[in-house]
Amino acid sequence: MTITAAADGSALGNPGPAGWAWYINDDCWRAGGWPHGTNNQGELMAVLDLFRATAHVPGEDLRILCDSQYVINSITKWMPGWKRKGWRKADGKPVLNVELLKELDRELAGRKYTFEWVKGHAGHHLNEAADDRARAAATAYQQGVAARSGPGFAGVPAATGAPAATGVPAATGVAAGASNTASRPFGEAPFDEPDLFSELAADSFSAPGDGATEPGPEAIVEALERELAGPEARGDIGRTGVLLHPDFMEIGSSGRVWTRDAMMMALEEDPGHHTELEILGADRIGTSAVLLTYRSYARSGTVLRSSLWVLDGTRWRLRFHQGTPEA
Repeated sequence: MTITAAADGSALGNPGPAGWAWYINDDCWRAGGWPHGTNNQGELMAVLDLFRATAHVPGEDLRILCDSQYVINSITKWMPGWKRKGWRKADGKPVLNVELLKELDRELAGRKYTFEWVKGHAGHHLNEAADDRARAAATAYQQGVAARSGPGFAGVPAATGAPAATGVPAATGVAAGASNTASRPFGEAPFDEPDLFSELAADSFSAPGDGATEPGPEAIVEALERELAGPEARGDIGRTGVLLHPDFMEIGSSGRVWTRDAMMMALEEDPGHHTELEILGADRIGTSAVLLTYRSYARSGTVLRSSLWVLDGTRWRLRFHQGTPEA
């Protein structure tokens, strides 16, 4: 079976409020965006999210319709050479959008896919549908209103105990409008932004039977949360894309709603400072979710925080976060 999908991006102003989308049919599509980005970033993110959304069916051929020669050439022609040169171009200059390209390179491994160029704005049904949704997401971020994220790909394994995706769409939230410095996500009183990242690889812990005790989910989640409190992780958009659940949402201490895409871009632009955490509790919810509660300390005061981590396949991902300034 071949999965045929169109992928497209949009940026109002380029750079400016940006959106991305992939589309298979009216029951199978997804969109998102950022307060500030470029058209090429939107195009790349649409393809990246499509590969992630279909990762549970790696044996299926993926036929991607794309109106961006930049994306097609980057993936099918230029990327091997860039990797050999340490992600630098022939002239020695760094490759643009390198973190998105590195994530794409990881997702492509073992997949069967082809790219097909289609002319944009020429009446192609799938391309027009993806373009409409990408532009709608960019417009939502421009206007500071909620954007439709779409139903996603049917059959994607859901983590037991995770909140229903339909209740918190991934591209929902206030978009442009509020300044990142005025209401930081996960951050300084709005506290320092979260840093979703490092997957603490399995080999970071001793394996059972070697004399060490295998850490439980609570310990793993606490370690991941503490890593999010450091600017090194927060500034790496590739890492945030790994740790943030596709349907991640945050209600920040300022009252602002953050989506996954907005969070990733905000953290890369302003990683903030290291934040001290005082863990208050780590409670399992079922077999595949852990609710972590803690107090964060920053120059502007303390914030009470809660994070819901869910097991997505073999990885723990942050699904929901909320912060409340402490009186």
